[in-house]
Amino acid sequence: MAPRPPALALAVHALAGALSVWAISATLRDGLADPGTAAAFGTLIAVGELARWGAREGERDPAPLASAGALGYALLGENAGHASGHGVLQVIAVVVASALLGSVPHVAVGRGPRPDQAARRVLTVAFAAVCFQPLYHSGRLDDWFGRGPYFAFVLLLLLLLTALCDAVVAALLLRARTRYPFGPLLGDELRGLLGIASAVCATGTVIALAVAVAGLWALPVFCVPLLLTQLAFRRYAAVRTTYRQTITSLARATEIAGYTEPGHARRVAALSRAVGRELGLSEGELTVLEYAALMHDIGQLSLLDPVPSGATARLPAAEQRRIALLGGAVVRQTGVPSDVALIVERQADPYREQPLPARIVRAVNAYDDLAEGAEGPGGSLNALEQLRLGTGHDYHPQVVESLARVLARGCLTRVYSWVTQE
Repeated sequence: MAPRPPALALAVHALAGALSVWAISATLRDGLADPGTAAAFGTLIAVGELARWGAREGERDPAPLASAGALGYALLGENAGHASGHGVLQVIAVVVASALLGSVPHVAVGRGPRPDQAARRVLTVAFAAVCFQPLYHSGRLDDWFGRGPYFAFVLLLLLLLTALCDAVVAALLLRARTRYPFGPLLGDELRGLLGIASAVCATGTVIALAVAVAGLWALPVFCVPLLLTQLAFRRYAAVRTTYRQTITSLARATEIAGYTEPGHARRVAALSRAVGRELGLSEGELTVLEYAALMHDIGQLSLLDPVPSGATARLPAAEQRRIALLGGAVVRQTGVPSDVALIVERQADPYREQPLPARIVRAVNAYDDLAEGAEGPGGSLNALEQLRLGTGHDYHPQVVESLARVLARGCLTRVYSWVTQE
């Protein structure tokens, strides 16, 4: 049974659901204004949802074409020089109905949009429509800015505010589910605006401006570049997935050879990533940290006799450093980024001389080694206590306390059933 969503996530879902029901009910009661325009944008949004095939898990916007079409409709005031006549509620209703229609094939195969993504879409489009439609239909935008370049600037400004709103909602939802600090999560979302989100916002603006002048024929013309960008991004994501799988396979070499316990590298990688996020590392830094954690024990392949249970934390400091240096040399031959090799090399240094990612790998590796070798239900607590006793020289106090907070939340524990079952 899936875990029950946190209260904040439920509140966001309820707000989005209430807005959707209100908008659809009002639109059914009053009828569509300019149904041709509504049908054209609805078709674009549905096609964008259908184009989610091949989306990777965790993709920030698996349906950018649908998002751009929705934002374009929210910021549309005219169609080929004629007032469109739709308002905020019709925008929400058309977006929700079209997204549901386009999601039917995905739902049929069990790959429907996640509730968080659907709620964010509704709230983001509602925010953009509320900011634009009343001002436009009241004539205030014409009075204040006219129809020249200032009008386009206003649209871009509204889309920027909309993107910020979406980033805040996304960070709040992730904070509710993971209990990670809100600041780093918001920072990751804001950095994500520089990627596909900026293309979505720009395309949404261009769609609204182009349809206002050229009519609905502008829709396919200005959506093709975003569709091509989406396809290119999917290929890039597929390459990154293959790259990570290759690194994971290399990391398992120590397990296959009997040097480390099964699942150790993946447990250390999962827990290191969680601690890194707790400490505010960016998404790119977390990826490097994860790769280094996966490969942190690869230097043991150079040993004639395996370390008992692969627990390098119990070795003398000089032997730990020798294995780390050998591991870094191996990593440098694999073609992964040099930052990964540096972390592997520095993981056994005194923590005051280490970069933060190496401090994280050192502490998490030691925790897993000590907890794995302990007996009884108190093994995890005893391992954590040993790390605290070693904060004078071996382990950074802030990293150890971050590890304790991650473990205390219960989202990650020593026993990772999903890892050991792979």
